[in-house]
Amino acid sequence: MIFADDGEWAAHLCVFVRGGLEQGERIHYFADATDPERVVRALTDAGIDAVAAVRRGQLSVSTAAQTYLAGTGFDPDAMIRLWHDAVEAASVLGYRGLRAIGEMSWGARDIPGADRLLEYELRIHHEVFDLLPLKAWCFYDRRLLSDDQVNLLAGAHLTRRGDPVGGPVLRVAPLLDHPGLLMAGSTGYDTRHVVAAAAAALRGMPTKRVELDLAGLRHVDAASLATLADAAVSRPAGTPLRVRQAPPSLRRLLDLFPERGSAVEVLDR
Repeated sequence: MIFADDGEWAAHLCVFVRGGLEQGERIHYFADATDPERVVRALTDAGIDAVAAVRRGQLSVSTAAQTYLAGTGFDPDAMIRLWHDAVEAASVLGYRGLRAIGEMSWGARDIPGADRLLEYELRIHHEVFDLLPLKAWCFYDRRLLSDDQVNLLAGAHLTRRGDPVGGPVLRVAPLLDHPGLLMAGSTGYDTRHVVAAAAAALRGMPTKRVELDLAGLRHVDAASLATLADAAVSRPAGTPLRVRQAPPSLRRLLDLFPERGSAVEVLDR
């Protein structure tokens, strides 16, 4: 969810929370730049009895610093476990599911683990949302994040509301149909951190079969191929990374470095 003013923030907040209350779901709001009391006031001003929802435990408003950023910083593995635990807790209490909003402005600060945020966004589709009765919105405030940060992270989501400004040089997103990633754009020195995040996400995927869809990738450099191939080799399953629609540059690199062929299998070669 991308927005740039307080009115948009409040409108998205109220629609999401009202829907959760009506459907008998538990709701968590993880604030960062917003005072938690302001969240409750905005809901109350919209005619939502947020105070009562908080009192009965259906709605909770806390800060990221009190929850998933507490301790040593952001850890994608711990956050994924937190979602599973939170959904189970909601079910035990009799709720039909869980809803959550997370303000993502902390990703622009020098917080330990913030460099793993893209990896996390790429992993949670198959490791969380495919498995759990959970609906979550990531709130990206353009006033607190650069356009490059918003566009890159928003691009990792399968569903987006709000308009990105331009597009990232390299976009990475989960595949919808099975575990794997879509990569579009171009790799190079300036996108090495994006490729590293994609490799980390691929490395941790628990399934034996993992694919890369490169139909939208115009160019791949040797360093990026090496990063992705190394991720495939170090996967627990030990199976090659299956690549759809490989661009000509990747095919040339595999001819030049045939040893990478054991880690990268081009399906339509």
